Amino acid sequence: MASAPASQTLSRGIRILEILADGPLSIDDVAARLEVHRSIAYRLLRTLEDHRLVVRDASGRAALGPRMAALAAGVAHDLQAEALPELTAVANELGLTAFLTVLDGDEVITLTSVEPRHALANVAQRPGARHPVTVGAPGKAILTQMREVDWPAADAALRAEVAAVAERGYAVSHDEVIPNLRSIAVPLPLRGKRPAALAVVHMASRIPDAEIADRLQRSAITIRAALDG
Repeated sequence: MASAPASQTLSRGIRILEILADGPLSIDDVAARLEVHRSIAYRLLRTLEDHRLVVRDASGRAALGPRMAALAAGVAHDLQAEALPELTAVANELGLTAFLTVLDGDEVITLTSVEPRHALANVAQRPGARHPVTVGAPGKAILTQMREVDWPAADAALRAEVAAVAERGYAVSHDEVIPNLRSIAVPLPLRGKRPAALAVVHMASRIPDAEIADRLQRSAITIRAALDG
């Protein structure tokens, strides 16, 4: 039996939400990213506005709306609830943005993040941000929890790097996802849940990678104890 055709309109609406996860955009920018006429992008945005999934500022730029936060809170609610106090502690102790990621298909998606309270300058890591699981420290930390046959791609260099991450216990990346940013991540394997990782991201820090990783690992142990019993 042939599968039912996908809804192009729904697909475009979901794509807009994914695009806006990276930050506000004008209607023209949304249309360009979707490769559709401006009028189509406008109608899609108006529908998303009606459902409070998107809001527009005084200049007309579109951004994710408050309803998205409410929906996101229901995703892996128990995991986010247990991770939030740990992420807050890590962010404030290290002065670095801390975040939780999970595997989503062939990508890593940020579920929640916390920026340090008193830092003069810090890096934002927006919930909903995503990138391929084969790049970035969180992705490599997640790959250590997967069978190689389930990886979306694998070459000798990736195999060697993930093996090193598994042996060391943490992953480090620089310039892989966003230029000039460095990330450290540790695996967060949870029984019955998708592979996850705890991570921090920064432009420059005097704290050694191993020390950052050790702090993340302690948080990972706390979260696992709470969720796995």
